Amino acid sequence: MTDISSITSSVGTAISKQTADLGRAVDATGKSFADTLSKVGTTLGVKPKTGFVAGPTYEANTLAGKTKAAFNNVVNATESALHIKP
Repeated sequence: MTDISSITSSVGTAISKQTADLGRAVDATGKSFADTLSKVGTTLGVKPKTGFVAGPTYEANTLAGKTKAAFNNVVNATESALHIKP
């Protein structure tokens, strides 16, 4: 006959490992979601409670700042291609 204690011990170990793995996955998912939400908030111009809330670093990461930078790049490229000096 088989020893039932070794089977129950193996099952218990497997379940506790899966529970620990699931806990780590939940933590990683929560952090990833928080990071993504923070980036979306910055892009839309929602001011965070901590960190940069003004200045060139903050402005460069907002949607308005990125749009302005893209527009300036197009203007600069056009001026360069047409040899226009400001």
